[in-house]
Order: sequence, then structure tokens, then C-alpha cells
Amino acid sequence: MTLEELLPAVEQLPAVEKLRLIRILAEELDCGEDISPLTPHKKYELATPYDTFGAGKVLVAAMERAEIERE
Repeated sequence: MTLEELLPAVEQLPAVEKLRLIRILAEELDCGEDISPLTPHKKYELATPYDTFGAGKVLVAAMERAEIERE
């Protein structure tokens, strides 16, 4: 069965049944094949603005330039 064949039937389901279907599909994905490009239990670096002193000043300056250019 294709998704195009399945969608009309899913659209007719009441909201409670749609939520149940979502849970079933999510559990199946969680237990099934690995769809994530990340390795489980591995730590990854995530760039954040913390400890980037001066970034706020650069952002404010850029916003001020944008405001002047709009006028």
C-alpha cells in the first residue's frame, strides 16, 4: 500500500486515533532501523553563543546598520 492510498483513510480518522497512529509509527521507528546520522551515546560539540564575548556587540552593530539602511 502506498502513502497516497493510505492518506485518505488516515484523514478520516478521529483525532484520538490519529494520535494513536502517530505513537505506533514513532515506536516502530524507535525500535526499527537506525535513521539517525548520529552515533548513539557519542558526544557531539554544539556551537553556542556562550563564552563568545563581543558577539553581542557585533550583533547590535549589524542590527543598527540594517536599521539605517532601511530608512
